[in-house]
Amino acid sequence: MIVSNHATKVRATEAAYDQIEHMIATLKLEPNQPIVESDLIQMTGLGRTPIREALMRLVASGLIEQQPRRGLRVSEIRIAEHLILIDTRRVLERLIAGSSARRASPSQSDSLLQHARDMVSAAERGDLAGYMQADQALDRVNHEASRNPYAVQAIVPMIIQCRRFWYAFQHEGDLERGARCHLLEAEGIHAKDPERAIAGADALMDYLMEFTHTVIEN
Repeated sequence: MIVSNHATKVRATEAAYDQIEHMIATLKLEPNQPIVESDLIQMTGLGRTPIREALMRLVASGLIEQQPRRGLRVSEIRIAEHLILIDTRRVLERLIAGSSARRASPSQSDSLLQHARDMVSAAERGDLAGYMQADQALDRVNHEASRNPYAVQAIVPMIIQCRRFWYAFQHEGDLERGARCHLLEAEGIHAKDPERAIAGADALMDYLMEFTHTVIEN
């Protein structure tokens, strides 16, 4: 019974984290917006304890900030610092892509390729929701396939920051180019070709860097 209760608490915390993270990434919780626990409880349908534990994780990842005498707030989108974030993310993306190319199981490789193709199809339709859903599914499989939990733990907050940045400035974005970069990486992993997979990861980071420069210059 103790194990069962623990597992239930873990699942509730994960559910709370996923929902709040999604609201931050998609700007339903806006930058600098105060965090009100009672509102989150109502929005997620979850209890106070999993909400608080999820918020602690989000503070640790930098998506939520603890401000003296002002409580919790959603962190700002710092445009200039975003370039540094992408440089740092590039190192981890290369590591994960190469690891996945070497370690992915056949079923993981097939899933990655399908999710990447789904991204391409969604981009061609202009289906933002479908694109993001396939993107998140691809990330999950890629991270599992890499078998490097330390790199994954470090990169996930950066991915969320990039996703939030994209939602904020999507009018400057190019879904089809982003999808092609993901497909290149997925094809490299599927072929068990680390260099090709890493080239795909680099292409994606190059695109995100150019996208950020476009936002800054406009």
